[in-house]
Amino acid sequence: MATKNGNGPAMTRLWNEPADFADEMIDGFVAANARSVRRVPGGVARSTRTPDGHVALVIGGGSGHYPAFGGLVGPGLAHGAAMGNLFASPSTQQVLSVAKAAERGGGVLLGYGNYAGDVLNFDAAQEQLRAAGIPCESIAVTDDVSSAPASEIDKRRGIAGDLTVFRIAGAASAAGLPLAEVARLARRANDRTRSFGVAFTGCTLPGAEAPLFEVAEGTMAVGLGIHGEPGLDATEIPTADALAELLVSSLLNELPDDVAELRGARVVPVLNGLGSLKYEEMFVVYRRIAQLLDEAGLVAVDPHVGEYCTSFDMAGTSLTLLWLDDELEALWGTGVDTPAYRRGTAEAGEALTADELTADTDDAIGEADDTSRALAAAVAAWFDAWVGTIDAHADELGRMDQIAGDGDHGIGMQRGVHAARDAARDAAARGAGAGTVIARAAYAWSDRAGGTSGAIWGNILSAVADRVGDNGVPDGAALALAVSDASERVLAFGAVPGDKTMVDALVPLADAFAAAVASGADVASAWRAASSAAAAAAAATADMIPKMGRARAHHEKALGTPDPGAHSLALLASTLTE
Repeated sequence: MATKNGNGPAMTRLWNEPADFADEMIDGFVAANARSVRRVPGGVARSTRTPDGHVALVIGGGSGHYPAFGGLVGPGLAHGAAMGNLFASPSTQQVLSVAKAAERGGGVLLGYGNYAGDVLNFDAAQEQLRAAGIPCESIAVTDDVSSAPASEIDKRRGIAGDLTVFRIAGAASAAGLPLAEVARLARRANDRTRSFGVAFTGCTLPGAEAPLFEVAEGTMAVGLGIHGEPGLDATEIPTADALAELLVSSLLNELPDDVAELRGARVVPVLNGLGSLKYEEMFVVYRRIAQLLDEAGLVAVDPHVGEYCTSFDMAGTSLTLLWLDDELEALWGTGVDTPAYRRGTAEAGEALTADELTADTDDAIGEADDTSRALAAAVAAWFDAWVGTIDAHADELGRMDQIAGDGDHGIGMQRGVHAARDAARDAAARGAGAGTVIARAAYAWSDRAGGTSGAIWGNILSAVADRVGDNGVPDGAALALAVSDASERVLAFGAVPGDKTMVDALVPLADAFAAAVASGADVASAWRAASSAAAAAAAATADMIPKMGRARAHHEKALGTPDPGAHSLALLASTLTE
């Protein structure tokens, strides 16, 4: 019998400031692996030369999943990794920065797990790379069979199948294939990859007093995610053999579309540890997995047992099967040499020179009139007030997000608003106008917070900055248009009112503000009315079932709790009225 839960997970013990944990972790990782990787803004890139014209594979996601993602950078695999905060996607700026550091004339393939924040930020980076003349394609990994039915495969999460998809893409790049072929092969690998996982404990982020979710004594969570999302079901902890049977049967129940016959099919099995499960336990489980695959007539090729995509200190495991064909199997034999993953023999690359590690930045402040500069000082003060509000409510926001999400909303909002405040202060002190101050804050918020909320707040503030400008003071009508523009930009991400997201508070805020201004109310009065509408709408989300994001798969758990994104928006709107 497995008995991993006991007194709960072993909490993370070693950290300085929780908000600095991811950055300090990356710095230490680079210091320990300088032969393979170098630090670049937003993550890491290879410290060795990539042949000119080869496709750059840039992977990424939140930190807390080591060896994904930085540990997979090196010959035969990725060329760079954009690394976000713990369990939060990297920002658009981070992805762009890493991609530009890794690109060598052959274009860029972006690879990431299928999560809302990653999709928003990697897609935005893809658009900006293309606009800059750099060919770019992307692949969102969707291997987790428990997260959506086969009829909605595009909604599935990416978990340990990241490894198989990224390895095929890296091998195709190493072979010198063009971008279109590398992307096609990565998508084929994704189509032929399936995963299923269980957990015996939740995971605990640095500084947190409790795990993101609890697993009752003597039970295990079935169909869990890798960001602290609870499982979709719970069952008694089985024997190792019974667990192997559950994992194998869950994957053999759904074959890739073009696999017609089990007998003779060749698969790469990956038994992945989620952070605290001992290798010895996994070997006991894999012993039975190997027997079951053989009994089904499958041929196991290059079995993997170990940690490939973890969830911090979670005790759990997942099984991945990559169903090979001749094309994929030939690529699978490519040698790989990365800090955390080595297979076969990969030729070591030539180290980059010091000059090649530098990047140019343009930090000039544009012109503004005196009136806008005066307004800019007031705007910087608004961000000071927002910092106080978020700091006071960060724990509350984290607890709300923990109900059906990954519990990082409070931390992400803190990182974002502090970065925005600092950027606003700096720009105002250097003589920037109000629009530039808000634009700099938008960039900093998005870059530092990452994740879905970082992308959304970056777009909200950018929309306002575009309307405010650096000359004069906008009137009520212009401000109403600014808030309406912000609402439209967020709606473009796909959520609609009723999905239980920030949109449920943002749309009423914009509508109420515009209506009050149109009726002749002054800006302060109009904003008070809008803030009240947002607060009421945010509270009403408690009765909604989530239809977007990670909470979608755990909709029943979210009933009775307001959406944290809507709640934080209402808090900040209220702060401005004060």
